[in-house]
Amino acid sequence: MLTADYDRLGLVSGDRLLDLGCGFGRHAFEAARRGAHVVALDAGRDEVEGVVATFVAMVDAGELTADVVRAAAVQGDALHLPFPDGSFDRVICSEVLEHIPDDVAAMAELARVLRPGGTMAVTVPRFFPELVNWALSDEYHTVPGGHVRIYRRSVMESRLGGVGLRVTGHGFAHGLHSPYWWLKCLVGTTNEENRYVRAYHRLLVWDIVKRPLITRVAERVLAPVMGKSVVYYLTKSAA
Repeated sequence: MLTADYDRLGLVSGDRLLDLGCGFGRHAFEAARRGAHVVALDAGRDEVEGVVATFVAMVDAGELTADVVRAAAVQGDALHLPFPDGSFDRVICSEVLEHIPDDVAAMAELARVLRPGGTMAVTVPRFFPELVNWALSDEYHTVPGGHVRIYRRSVMESRLGGVGLRVTGHGFAHGLHSPYWWLKCLVGTTNEENRYVRAYHRLLVWDIVKRPLITRVAERVLAPVMGKSVVYYLTKSAA
């Protein structure tokens, strides 16, 4: 279940890509499949170890060719990235900045490690669906490591522009997921036994695994209207 669009990002085989805040690696794995040289970075040790294990399994299964594609996972801090300036051709930062109090410092680090002329995809929760979540549940955003802000587009673009990145386009994703999170916030974000939550979760898993036409059409219709995530596509000046 990808949030960023690799075609809009401009990813080609051989590109050096950083997946910042990789989680369990969904964007990193797809980039590696497309022939990129990938570094997946996350603050969590469990996530990093899981990504390493999956990369190894992909090589063993023949999904990746070890002598062609380079892939690594690193535990690190978004405010102090352990890479030289201009290390990457492409950067993905998906659903990370809303968790970081000093988001401008993180944006500056993202811009620093991107080469001049390189491209980036940054995704954050979309304003209105996120506002509904906050209104329905304090628990949703007050837990440790939770969301510390809701972004308006003007604020996001101003902060990204301030670190030397230019917005080239926008996208929306996960229209089917907004109602799921509204439901979870309504019944309790940790209430996994609610029958409606369980039923909706089965629907989302079915969509991710099977990708049936009915849910793909629904996603295409709903994403522009109430997609949970907004994607900013950016470039760094070549000057």
